[in-house]
Amino acid sequence: MDKLAFRHWFWLWGLMVLLLTSCKKEEKYSDIPHIEFISLESINDGSSDMDVRLTFKFQDGNGDIGLDDDDTETPFDTASVYYYNCFISYFEKQNGEYVEIELPFTMNMRIPRLSKYDKESIEGEIYMDLYANNPFSKFDTIRYEVFIVDRALNHSNTITTSEYIVSK
Repeated sequence: MDKLAFRHWFWLWGLMVLLLTSCKKEEKYSDIPHIEFISLESINDGSSDMDVRLTFKFQDGNGDIGLDDDDTETPFDTASVYYYNCFISYFEKQNGEYVEIELPFTMNMRIPRLSKYDKESIEGEIYMDLYANNPFSKFDTIRYEVFIVDRALNHSNTITTSEYIVSK
């Protein structure tokens, strides 16, 4: 192969690489987190339903979902509502209507940091184990509503889980 043919081959190959890599579409989502319900499943031992596993998908355009253990300064301090970044409401079906139940403890959680890089578009699944059986209630059908908050305090959409029937 002579020098001229080699140069043409080199530039043609370089142009093909450039075209192929420029066609690669980078996933980009909104900087406001978005979540989608996947499942609510029993994780009991067969005697009674104490806990369920909630799984949902998330997307975030700048990767600022999650908190580190040392994220305890304002607005993430223990006195702030934003100490938690996953907010969970517990509902019971009472006489055909869902009623939010104030439990004697919070179900809210802190999702750990999901990306070590800021300004990175991320997506994935989160699962968490939740309390299911309210022993002070005679009602057996429950569901949850969930939303998350990123470090910029953007609130995601709220998802509603499917019904879950608790063994009493």
